[in-house]
Amino acid sequence: MKWVGMYVIGFFILICGLLVALWKLDILASIGTTWIVIAVVIAVGIDIIVSVSQSDINRK
Repeated sequence: MKWVGMYVIGFFILICGLLVALWKLDILASIGTTWIVIAVVIAVGIDIIVSVSQSDINRK
């Protein structure tokens, strides 16, 4: 479970870095806030799916 937590933290740092880069390039100004929130929610959902599927939980 420890590695899953590290994966999630790393993914959030990646998403924050991408958002800051898009903000500095003035790309976020042309995209609506709703679409940005939708994209972040989708990215977090994909992160959760990938981290859970790669965890070492024994399923019996």
